[in-house]
Amino acid sequence: MEVLPLVALVAGSAAVAGLARRTPVPAPLLLVAVGLVAAYVPGLPAYTLDPHIVLPLLLPPLLHTAAVDSSYLDLRANARPIALLSVGYVLFATLAVGWVTYMVVPGLTPPVALVLGAVIAPPDAVAATAIARRLGLPNRITTILQGESLVNDATAITAYKVALAAAVGVGAGWAGGVAEFLLASVGGVGVGLLLMVPIHQLRTRLKEPLLQNTLSLLIPFVAYAAAERVHASGVLAVVVVALYLGHRNWQVDFATRLQEEAVWKVVAFVLESVVFALIGLQLPVVLKGLGEYEGAAAFGYALVVFLAVVAARYLWVFPATFVPRWVSERIRLREPDTDWKAPVIVGWAGMRGVVSLAIAFSVPMGVPHRNLILFLTFTTVIGTLVVQGLTLPPLIRMLKLPPRDRKAETLAEAQAQSEASRAAEERLVELLESPANNSLPPPLVDRLRTVLERRRNAVWERLGEVNPLTGESADDVYRRLAGEMIAAEREVFVSLRDGRRIDDEMLRGLLRRLDLEEAAAYREET
Repeated sequence: MEVLPLVALVAGSAAVAGLARRTPVPAPLLLVAVGLVAAYVPGLPAYTLDPHIVLPLLLPPLLHTAAVDSSYLDLRANARPIALLSVGYVLFATLAVGWVTYMVVPGLTPPVALVLGAVIAPPDAVAATAIARRLGLPNRITTILQGESLVNDATAITAYKVALAAAVGVGAGWAGGVAEFLLASVGGVGVGLLLMVPIHQLRTRLKEPLLQNTLSLLIPFVAYAAAERVHASGVLAVVVVALYLGHRNWQVDFATRLQEEAVWKVVAFVLESVVFALIGLQLPVVLKGLGEYEGAAAFGYALVVFLAVVAARYLWVFPATFVPRWVSERIRLREPDTDWKAPVIVGWAGMRGVVSLAIAFSVPMGVPHRNLILFLTFTTVIGTLVVQGLTLPPLIRMLKLPPRDRKAETLAEAQAQSEASRAAEERLVELLESPANNSLPPPLVDRLRTVLERRRNAVWERLGEVNPLTGESADDVYRRLAGEMIAAEREVFVSLRDGRRIDDEMLRGLLRRLDLEEAAAYREET
């Protein structure tokens, strides 16, 4: 692809995603809609979704950033429902959707129908995370959806390979399929376990933040490529490594964490925007070459497949939610109680995305009914994103799910900060007892204690009363006034530079110090 069309794709996608933040429409849906319209704009380059780019180059960083931001402890606590969805549901959906398609579409062989079932079985990691983040779902539901979306791609890709081998006549039977699935899953986890500790140790030993962040950008690609090299699941390797690094991120120095957070936010924003725009831009490609399935019949098959996808998810989610609880007292004791509302939300949150399309485009040209597979995958992705994506927010409001208890969360944060501040104060007293090594003038000692007290009080102040005129808490006012003071300092530094009393290098150092202080004030509030 030439440079200018690529730049136009990134810039246009970012602009639409930025516009979506000013509308009630989630960014993924607006990007897909704009992509559908833009696909038929005269003179626009043809953006074909290349699986050789999406799977090894786009999927690893998206999975990495989602896994790093996930909670390993929460995922472990919800391992049972996550496994039932990411493995059990994907295999069930492959069989169920494949069977429905085989029964409805004339001339379709069972292996080809299973290929289609595997292609559209996994809900999309990017779509699930983006929608859940936007809607503010309860913690447990969000964790389950995120955990499912991190692992289900590996299950679907493996099932796809087995079904494809059967479709082209080189299948090794059920035993071979099970062996390949075990190799992919166990091998992917094994590669991740082998890589995670050495990579983390390397990160902690590098002292230059730029080198550490360069390594951070390479990690998902290294893990994915290493696993795929031994025919294991690159998806699982990326997730295992990222979960470990996220859990141990506190051991990396603060400068690296600040840079890394900013870098990965930009990477995730750009990639997510481009991915959803690319989905919409594929419409002209998938409409070509349908042959005997063109016209109303093709859209009839698309509707049946979409309904089968939705029905299969509910046929799995409800029994998987309640049957284990009915059977096992241990599960009832270990896991929080739930009602019918949670599985309704989880069932309706099964949006498909770019991974399904990328797998569909990777179907070899000689496979029968390849264009029909592309078309049905595309219509299912669009249908789930639009229908489920648009109706999920009102569904959540209608069900009146209990919102996150922000006050309880703030109280827990305040108590944690209080304990940490007490330990820090004790450590300061201990250090000051050795004046030879830790000699400080009294004003600087007072400053250390003031900063510590400020951190201790900042969270508690969020629980206090607000200003009746402005609606601000005391902490809000503090942050605003601190920002105004820093802005005044910044203007003075710039005027001194313009008057040639300081040079640009000194200005950059002074501004960086102010930026860090402003960031610290903001982080105390958030």
